[in-house]
Amino acid sequence: MNALRIFGMVLAGGEGKRLMPLSADRAKPAVPFGGSYRLIDFALSNLVNSGLRRIVVLTQYKSHSLDRHISQMWRMSPLLGSYVASVPAQQRLGKRWFSGSADAILQSMNLLSDETPDIVVVVGADHVYRMDFSQMMEAHVKSGRGVTVAAIRQPIELAKSFGVIETSEADPTAISAFREKPSDPKPLSESPAEVLASMGNYVFSAQALIDAIEHDGTLEDSNHDMGGDIIPYFVSRQDAGVYDFTYNEIPGSTERDKSYWRDVGSIDSYYEAHMDLISVMPVFNLYNDQWPIFTQQVNLPPAKFVHDGEGNQGRTTDSIVSLGTVVSGGIVERSVLSPNVRVHSRALITDSVLLDGVQVGRDCTIRRAILDKSVVVADGASIGVDRTRDLDRGFTISDSGITVVGKGVLVTP
Repeated sequence: MNALRIFGMVLAGGEGKRLMPLSADRAKPAVPFGGSYRLIDFALSNLVNSGLRRIVVLTQYKSHSLDRHISQMWRMSPLLGSYVASVPAQQRLGKRWFSGSADAILQSMNLLSDETPDIVVVVGADHVYRMDFSQMMEAHVKSGRGVTVAAIRQPIELAKSFGVIETSEADPTAISAFREKPSDPKPLSESPAEVLASMGNYVFSAQALIDAIEHDGTLEDSNHDMGGDIIPYFVSRQDAGVYDFTYNEIPGSTERDKSYWRDVGSIDSYYEAHMDLISVMPVFNLYNDQWPIFTQQVNLPPAKFVHDGEGNQGRTTDSIVSLGTVVSGGIVERSVLSPNVRVHSRALITDSVLLDGVQVGRDCTIRRAILDKSVVVADGASIGVDRTRDLDRGFTISDSGITVVGKGVLVTP
């Protein structure tokens, strides 16, 4: 593997409509997660931990905060040619945006011609997981195929939410069919209650990728999508393999968080992924220092929990609390507090996610809510308590009842 030239491409140009209002003012991969991280940090950390040192991030919508985060945080030594570079839509093929993830690569083909890689690793930018791509690359090279698709086992009843992979009976590593959100999925032969779902991560032989992308660019009826068009093209040529994520070994992982992967493209999945972080034995462990998730560490003082002037004890249980946060006489339970949050006297926050700089006043109640950056909750206000009141104030409520307040909103009683 060391003799091969490896190039990483992160697809970060999606609009993120299902994450509104969190994506109203930022690209989806720039949405904060887990207190101090951004979603893009998981993809980039996995690539860097896997040994990749030349990586581009293809951006498009509302990319300023994403570009700034990459430029400030993801700086590697150029001594050996290492870099992580943000690449916006360049309109090299005309005055148009990317029409799909495959078109994003087509319009950025100069990156491949400049790097002349042997292997190209293409990943999404909005998933929470740990993965050693070097193991997947090794399997890909041994297979001799044009593409290898990473797949995770999912309950068969969830097949309608994924691209589902069917494998050959003669060779379980060969993809015989790739079907988008099928209503009649084919289960795994050894596990009838499960299907293999695409994770949106791919390893390509470079020339095979170039040929497929250029061919797809000539098709007027194509959606120019990696999962919907490029992978089926390889399957039709019997040139696609599958890598079962179950076999990926991460240093420091536990039986509880092994093979964890979550697509956080919706409000409910974003919220649930946060809840996976906060138990004593978390479903996803942020504290695995053998496979770290890197991010920008801001210069802030430690978190603090203090009595207020009336003697009320500021305290938290089963929660993540970030730098710069002060809980003064309030109570926080089963929640994630991002940097610089303030919680004041007699406030009660349960099962919630508060992003950077949120201010919670006295006598407030917040339940099963996500508060975006710089939200101010005035004294005596409540969120997630009265659904009708939350809707009247213009807040978003997800299918499972999570209340979301957009950036910078003043919440009054």
